[in-house]
Amino acid sequence: MLGISTLCLHHEPLPQALEKLAEVTGYIEVMDEGLHRLENAEPLLPCSCRFSVHAPCRGTNLASLLEPIRRASVVVMEECFAIAAEVNAPVVVHPGYFAWPEERERAGEQLKQSLAALSCIAREYAVQYTVENMGNWEYFLLRSPDEIPLIDGCGFTLDVGHAHQNHCLPAFLNRPAQHYHLHDNDTREDSHWAVGKGTIDFTAVMKAVRRTGGSPVIEVEDFNGAVESLHTLENLL
Repeated sequence: MLGISTLCLHHEPLPQALEKLAEVTGYIEVMDEGLHRLENAEPLLPCSCRFSVHAPCRGTNLASLLEPIRRASVVVMEECFAIAAEVNAPVVVHPGYFAWPEERERAGEQLKQSLAALSCIAREYAVQYTVENMGNWEYFLLRSPDEIPLIDGCGFTLDVGHAHQNHCLPAFLNRPAQHYHLHDNDTREDSHWAVGKGTIDFTAVMKAVRRTGGSPVIEVEDFNGAVESLHTLENLL
């Protein structure tokens, strides 16, 4: 089943966004930030849809060299896992970033330490989680397939827009993924356009989705574009 992220309705309160999305899909991914920040599972319980949760990322950094920040980021993820467990939802996390090029290797080690902790927490709550590849942002980890060893043993979310922006989508499509974020761009910006508005070959993308059995979520910036993308991708499935 194709899901839609609440990103497309991030300016609306979460209950209204869920109600609107439930009219067009049975699978919703909650962007756990801004107006959609989850303090508990209560907003999700009245909805009969299947859920996944995109963990907070704007204020967290699992790869931080500042140890109090790294540990606090793990705590935020644990809170997200606990809420997701109440609705049997898998969680997507970002891998984090470093402040200076010279810190890249150490940041990778910090990320591994955070993921080891998250894997223990995930087992405790019986929650599945995946780590998402990043777009063309200089100081972020996991931008290309050769960085996959950083998340060894963890599940993987392939954000096709991010991979396309980094000119490595075909290589990523050859790797197994448990989750997919689907949106379009022309490689210049992480624009989160509707499918077909950019230059991504979604025939190849959906072939990979079918092959791996991963969960596909449309992560488009506006509601009408998300619905258009849903109809377009349904024809490719």
